[in-house]
Amino acid sequence: MQISAALAFTLAAIAIELTPGPNMVWLALVALTEGRRAGLAAVAGVGTGLALVGTAVSFGLGALVESSPAAYQTLRFAGIGYLLWLAWEAWRSTGQAQDSAPQGKTSFARHFLRGVVTNVLNPKAFLFYVAILPAFLSPSPPASATAILCAIYVIVATTIHAGIVLAANAAREILHADAHMKTVGRVSSAVLVVLAVWLLLKT
Repeated sequence: MQISAALAFTLAAIAIELTPGPNMVWLALVALTEGRRAGLAAVAGVGTGLALVGTAVSFGLGALVESSPAAYQTLRFAGIGYLLWLAWEAWRSTGQAQDSAPQGKTSFARHFLRGVVTNVLNPKAFLFYVAILPAFLSPSPPASATAILCAIYVIVATTIHAGIVLAANAAREILHADAHMKTVGRVSSAVLVVLAVWLLLKT
């Protein structure tokens, strides 16, 4: 594929990822409430989820989601339900000592899997690949060209998401007092609920 097309797609991916959305909000909340390690584990999960969606789209699943209202709505409501479950969990854990949360492999795997699920259940991730990707590809592109653009998007998204997590973790250091963290936890829960309602009403 042409370098100019790859560069143009990279700029488009950066612009899209800098627009506030579910991933950005959720990752910031994870880092604020549970720290850098949890946030970066979630970032890795989100990146993996985006890669899985890109692979699925390359095999035609994206077109199915786009053309089937039932498939789209199933994914949409599953994603909204998952956000509400995360909100409930954040509220339930409010007031618990954040430093006592597990920091080993179990904690990493838990946040990683949440990141994967959050994106696999996001129909807009499928539609991004279906709607945006073809504009930067020639008709009947080789599989390698599609894979390159998918990889570029995952790298761009992961880089931006990691920056968000590091910035939120810096804020966490300022808000580390238990009283502050309790407030952050409750606000996080409320934000997730608002985000779920917003997704319900918008799409």
